[in-house]
Amino acid sequence: MSNPSPETDPAFPEPVDYAEPAIDRAARRLDEKPIGDRVRLRRRTRRRLTLLVTGYLVVLAASVLVVDDGPADSRSVRALFLPGVFLAGFVFETLDSASGMGFGTSLTPLLLSFGYAPLEVVPVLFVTETVTGLLAGALHHEFENVQFSVTPPLTDATRAVALLAGVGILGTLASIGFAYLVVELPERAIEIYVALLVIAMGVIGLLRQFLPSDVIYRPRRLAGFALLAGINKGISGGGYGPIATLGQIYAGVYEKTATAITSLAEGMVSLVGALAYFGLFLGGFPIEYGLFPSLFTGAFFAAIVAPYLVRVLPGRVLEYLIPLYAFAIGAFALLQLTG
Repeated sequence: MSNPSPETDPAFPEPVDYAEPAIDRAARRLDEKPIGDRVRLRRRTRRRLTLLVTGYLVVLAASVLVVDDGPADSRSVRALFLPGVFLAGFVFETLDSASGMGFGTSLTPLLLSFGYAPLEVVPVLFVTETVTGLLAGALHHEFENVQFSVTPPLTDATRAVALLAGVGILGTLASIGFAYLVVELPERAIEIYVALLVIAMGVIGLLRQFLPSDVIYRPRRLAGFALLAGINKGISGGGYGPIATLGQIYAGVYEKTATAITSLAEGMVSLVGALAYFGLFLGGFPIEYGLFPSLFTGAFFAAIVAPYLVRVLPGRVLEYLIPLYAFAIGAFALLQLTG
């Protein structure tokens, strides 16, 4: 069967070969632009970013004033600015929103090594990733790394988000209920399993770069990866991104597009997980949210920086960065557990 002849797409002035997967079109056209064009942002985008950052700084300043005017407890104010937690949130959210993975998978063992309990860490990761995932997904669209839609006809990227989020939510809820209400799974065993799975996905992703491949998009492959990613997310607070991102790449999605889709889908899945843990909190489980201010502030600014980096970086860089990073975070988590 011969390829269809190029047509003109209203979103792009140049001819578009419709044999190319539509889900990748925005990212691939962006990569064809000179780096100077990719670095430069539209005036509308610059204005929106200014309003976003200004608004958050106002909210942050107001929250500090409220805490400072409250009961005389200096620990409450200092809790807003835990430097190690702030820095970890910024670094790992930057890597997460730029590669589609690493926030929960890396931060869970790191924060546990700081001496925090799992119920101080995992619920806060869910709440933080809810906001930053949705924000990063919106900015990936704004920076033209992907093309989402909110009204019909839905783009292929939007349908992929719905599939990854919907199936991932089912996996998250099922695993949370199983792990905390049916049986008590050993935390160490859970963390080792997630680390080994992420390492394996990274190795396969690297090997894939040296094997023949095509650009045919096969969305049916995504369902199984979405379920597995959701299960990992529910029981450990991490492990969603590597499986969802690399699963998309195996299904034929371009790396930049896969990163953007995972960011938005993970924000939706994290919302459900955050609500589930809040339900456990209401049910009497000893859940703490004290890490949230420091972690979220670092992650918020990272969720702005990372989509811009994806816009500027050539797609070829992400082809190696994503599986290498998956291997690295899996190995890091494993060393934290066995060291």
